[in-house]
Amino acid sequence: MQSTKANQAEPSDAESPSAGTPTVRVIKKYPNRRLYDTDSSSYITLSDVKALVMRAEPFVVRDAKTGEDLTRAILLQIILEEETAGVPLFSEKMLANIIRFYGHAMQDFMGSYLERNLQIFMELQQKMAEQAKELTPELWQQFMAAQPPLAMSHFFAQQQKAFAQMQEQMLSAFGIKRPH
Repeated sequence: MQSTKANQAEPSDAESPSAGTPTVRVIKKYPNRRLYDTDSSSYITLSDVKALVMRAEPFVVRDAKTGEDLTRAILLQIILEEETAGVPLFSEKMLANIIRFYGHAMQDFMGSYLERNLQIFMELQQKMAEQAKELTPELWQQFMAAQPPLAMSHFFAQQQKAFAQMQEQMLSAFGIKRPH
């Protein structure tokens, strides 16, 4: 993860470790667009930050001068690079629909709805991976070819539940009670 060693180590801004609380790695972004990892005392690249994300390591990106949190901007930059480098995850239609929610009264609800559904999908993927540890890639491929409706039924049930919860939140936000 160390791209270029800095001449001298900067003091770490990471939280002090306490029982059960993971240390949050602090990455400083300088005006020259370089990223400095205070944990490894080295300059890193966006690929290195992506590796942190892939390993689910907690981190925050801060502007070196102002201390402003730039984590979202860096994550969006990684997504942009991924979208332009290979097979995109988001279609143009999906991106246009997401853009339409900015400034819309439903923006907060849509964000939490998408986040919850992605979390449900990630949990399903993790459960399936745990159950498939013993399967070879060939057996896994055969299983998935034969079982997609069964494997995804739990996800769709969870998605429907999340949508119903979102509807209830919207109605209660407007003071409307649904008849039972």
